[in-house]
Amino acid sequence: MQPARHPSPRIIRTLGRIYRRMSPTTNTPAQCSAAAASRAIGAMFFTAFGGAWLALGLLGAYGFRVAVLLLIGASTFALFVPSFRQFQRNRGAHAAAADSPESKREGRVFSIVNAVQWTLVFIVALVLSRSGCKEWIIPAIIFICGLHFLPLAVAFKVPRHYATGVAMILLAVIYPFMTKVGPASPIGCFGSGIILWASAVAALVRPA
Repeated sequence: MQPARHPSPRIIRTLGRIYRRMSPTTNTPAQCSAAAASRAIGAMFFTAFGGAWLALGLLGAYGFRVAVLLLIGASTFALFVPSFRQFQRNRGAHAAAADSPESKREGRVFSIVNAVQWTLVFIVALVLSRSGCKEWIIPAIIFICGLHFLPLAVAFKVPRHYATGVAMILLAVIYPFMTKVGPASPIGCFGSGIILWASAVAALVRPA
């Protein structure tokens, strides 16, 4: 009868690594990051609104296409999941920093900027609609959305928001003159969706 063979140390180490990856972990304060959680929140917003812009562009250009809408939905979900997981990993640090003066100031600025943004969107859309210029509503909204990133870049000290804002502003100004259909072109919606999705990815992979 042969003696029992024990697994080699290399196999044990490999199994240990696999087990640690599969097992839920509790992050230490050093591993957690309130900044990472904030970036994840931003990525979730970018992902959701980017998917909405892409879906709007699809509906405006090609009508209701179930397969393509499902593809956009699946892509949105695929980008949303890692953003949510990053937030979950750093949720404790985010909660701990929520009562700091800086976080409260950032929260107030965020609320004010977004309130102004949506108020402008409503007023501009109403004015353009009543003046017979409905086709200019989409580029106007894109311009306002891009503009609102600039004060957020200052408040949150995130230079990346400058790039997102300027890209959307330039898109709103340029795309109406790129095709014969003018501001009714779906390029505006598609471009906005792509810019926001790119911003979501950048928020996850870059620290600033």
